[in-house]
Amino acid sequence: MKICFIGAGSTVFAKNVLGDIMLTEALRNSELALYDIDEKRLKESEQMLVAINQNCNAGRAAIRCYQDRKEALRGAKYVINAIQVGGYRPATVIDFEIPKKYGLRQTIGDTLGIGGIFRGLRTIPVLFSMAEDMEEVCPDALLLNYSNPMAILSGAMQRYTNIRTIGLCHSVQTCAGELLKLAGESEEGVDYRIAGINHMAWLLELTRNGEDIYPRVKRKVLARTDSHDDMVRVELMRRFGYYVTESSEHSSEYNAYFLKQGHPELIDRFRIPLDEYPRRCEKQIADWEKQRQDLVQNAALTHERSIEYGSYIIEAMEIGKPYRFGGNVRNDGYIRNLPREACVEVPCYADRTGIHPASVGDLPCQLAALNRTNINVQLMTIEAAVTRKKEAIYQAAMLDPHTASELTIDEIVAMCDELIAAHGDYLPEYR
Repeated sequence: MKICFIGAGSTVFAKNVLGDIMLTEALRNSELALYDIDEKRLKESEQMLVAINQNCNAGRAAIRCYQDRKEALRGAKYVINAIQVGGYRPATVIDFEIPKKYGLRQTIGDTLGIGGIFRGLRTIPVLFSMAEDMEEVCPDALLLNYSNPMAILSGAMQRYTNIRTIGLCHSVQTCAGELLKLAGESEEGVDYRIAGINHMAWLLELTRNGEDIYPRVKRKVLARTDSHDDMVRVELMRRFGYYVTESSEHSSEYNAYFLKQGHPELIDRFRIPLDEYPRRCEKQIADWEKQRQDLVQNAALTHERSIEYGSYIIEAMEIGKPYRFGGNVRNDGYIRNLPREACVEVPCYADRTGIHPASVGDLPCQLAALNRTNINVQLMTIEAAVTRKKEAIYQAAMLDPHTASELTIDEIVAMCDELIAAHGDYLPEYR
């Protein structure tokens, strides 16, 4: 069985996902096809994976690098996508620095907001090109998309290609545990139900051994008077009644309430780390030499299976062992009070017959309303990528809650024009 990893130069992530596959009994003999446009990083990932294969898998997996994407995809049964078009430099730096000139601050900028819009616009054409290759050489493959902006990219693939696509993010499986930690409670015996959209899905139910513990846990968390790193999510839970999946630094830029030019005190009050993603990237670049020693040049390297969904889904589909996870799928009626064309994050089950999203019904009214403010931006970004009309880019930005709350229409248009020009060849031509 061939599993293709596109973006395999993401060495740490490749270790987690492909290392997991090599530690899964049903998948140990897989052919792992690696592709990346950065040949140096690709070779480093190969060296790392070969060590894990020898040390943890008795050399049973076949690991091969490809210079040609279509050949890497040829005959694959599963395709894992983890690309970042334009990388940190120049693309992400542009996404942060130009909006900053207009007074628009961001924290992560990879999912929504002006950063998420332009990351989506850069990436959708590459994914559409990849889909054309897949339709030719592996039309029945399942694409596991890990790239952000998750809902924009997965939604575009689900609506405009023939490739089976599931979007995967690890914020669902950590959400309940993070709330319980804030409450000083253990995760033992806990079950939960989560649904919404990626990075803004909602912890709808929280039980321990069948008992509803959500009201008590919320009371304990809301009673805290100390300052901590999850202040934004707690405030959203206080005001809207439910805990959200994604971290506070992410959540602060998905709505109009926190990153306010006119209220800089909110940054301190809610402990919002401005420019957090560039800071992380700079640290990762500075630390890479040590990481290279630990990962790439370590002949004794081993691996333990991570919490990433990928290997568990593939295992379930290969041996029929059912597996429940949070997946991003086209909303074919799974959440009734969200648009059908939206990409939603709902409980899914994988088994030998495929992936089966669960019906959630209606979200609480206020949660669906918040989700729709983000879905508006996601759908307009996809519309822009498909039609190649600048007006659709402007409209996506105008509909973004944070951008619209801070800038005038003229400022938004001018900022978008400057971003389009700065990204140059990373964007197709818009009319």
